[in-house]
Amino acid sequence: MPNLTLLPSWSRGLLLAAGLFAVMAAAAQPVDSPTLRKIRDAGVITLGHRVASAPFSYLDGKRQPIGYSMDICQKVVDAVRVRLAMPDLEVRPIVVSSATRIPLVANGTVDLECGITTNTAERGKSVSFSVTTFVAASRLLARKSDHIRTLDDLRGKPVVSTLATTSLIFLNAVNQARGLDMKILAGLDDIEAFRLLTNGRAVAYAMDDVLLHSMLADAPDAANYQIADDALTTEPYAIGLKRDDPVFKQLVDGVIVELFKSGEIQAIYRKWFESPIPPKGTNLHLTMSDSLKRAIQHPTDASDPRLYR
Repeated sequence: MPNLTLLPSWSRGLLLAAGLFAVMAAAAQPVDSPTLRKIRDAGVITLGHRVASAPFSYLDGKRQPIGYSMDICQKVVDAVRVRLAMPDLEVRPIVVSSATRIPLVANGTVDLECGITTNTAERGKSVSFSVTTFVAASRLLARKSDHIRTLDDLRGKPVVSTLATTSLIFLNAVNQARGLDMKILAGLDDIEAFRLLTNGRAVAYAMDDVLLHSMLADAPDAANYQIADDALTTEPYAIGLKRDDPVFKQLVDGVIVELFKSGEIQAIYRKWFESPIPPKGTNLHLTMSDSLKRAIQHPTDASDPRLYR
């Protein structure tokens, strides 16, 4: 390295400018990450979001996606901007549903799936997942007057869940294994599935408990319904990513783990689960579960539900 003080001022300027350009170029060069290369080349990062899955991912009064999962994804976006030296990187939201979320991540349309997706071994064949960001349990919601508390109470009766969800898969499997003769209905989304319960076409709705609490919070006749105590399944939620991109996964996991270590995740949790949220100012009053506390204390991307119980 030459002694810059011995060079003419114009030469020193050229060298310093070249050095700065090299640093910026190095920062902008992702290392073996097809996702980061795609984002850099397009100048856009795409976030998959839901329209009505409060408080994780839904639309506010201005039709903008917000929620717990969206806040976590925004932290990842901030890190990508730094990594690529692209402070003006565009964020493009894309609506996903239970049926479309996995295919859109798998084909690269969505870079971060910021919804309510459970990490399962089967889904892991198509996409990758971040470390776990939330732990839910699937339960039954029914009218109190119908006295539905367990799966045995559903023998020969109609029950609903949402298309392409783990709850629906579970219902079909247990129905066949135990010969319960349930009539299983599938709503296109959570709102439709809930409507099938409220209009009497189904006597119970099987879905993740946190989503059931969210739906009941805004239901005018919520007092007529009850969420069963027995958990059907354990659901570790995570951010969906494209498979076979360990560099991008490392970046995403690093951001989330830092939220855990710094305690910032506690503030994000209180914002969405223990405070009034838009657009109606609903407060779910849900304290953090022991399962989620353990996942924060010991971050993992494991899909085995037994590890969260």
